[in-house]
Amino acid sequence: MIPSHVDETLPELAPFVHAVQARRPDDGTWCEAWTVRDILVHQTGNAEELARVLHGFLTGAPVETRGFEREAPYRRMSDADLWAAFLARCARLTEIAAAAAQDLDPQAEVMWTGRIVKVPFFAEHMREELILHRWDLTGDDSTAVRALDEPWMTEHSVVSVGRPLLVRGRARLTPGERVEGRLRTPGTDDVVVVADADGTGIRLAAPEGPATIESDAATRVLLLWGRRPADPTRWHSGAGPDALRRVRTLLGGY
Repeated sequence: MIPSHVDETLPELAPFVHAVQARRPDDGTWCEAWTVRDILVHQTGNAEELARVLHGFLTGAPVETRGFEREAPYRRMSDADLWAAFLARCARLTEIAAAAAQDLDPQAEVMWTGRIVKVPFFAEHMREELILHRWDLTGDDSTAVRALDEPWMTEHSVVSVGRPLLVRGRARLTPGERVEGRLRTPGTDDVVVVADADGTGIRLAAPEGPATIESDAATRVLLLWGRRPADPTRWHSGAGPDALRRVRTLLGGY
């Protein structure tokens, strides 16, 4: 049973929990290098680190974000202990997020993985992680598509996460190559991605000219995170194979 205050802050937790419980820990997932257990380890580390960084800021003792070495202790746990740790870390995050919402200006700037985010980012980012990694478990079921389709998922991916999503893909491009692409969902702003010798950029912009890829909103979020819907007919492109290859390569995700 998930406590009501946790469910209110992380409404995507229950669907994620149900998806994990319906599978074996060693089952494969849509995230090709991870099993179900690997995803649970990752999510436990996410919840811990989001809470740790926000708590440090809240108490006036800021800490730097740790990398994925934070997951190592959880990999050594038994399945039962890992499950208990995951639920406890999510509960801890909701408690700190509630305290931060009460005591801090929502526009207060906090450092997270080398960039500045606002206070509401921390709970919202855990929500995004729960949605995205539930998709890794279930693929394109109705719950996953509905959650990915929410406008805040696109905004969070572009505005709050942004350029880190392009770093891996940029490293795979030919040196000196410049890439610019428009990901379009009808009725919304385009997502414009750019990579060149000076770095990468990602932003929301009014639709202009031809799109590189047109899709529904849920598919666009998956593409931004380096994933692919099971049904490739959910996206369309008239950009040609060379331009499409470059943009798809850039969209490498984490």
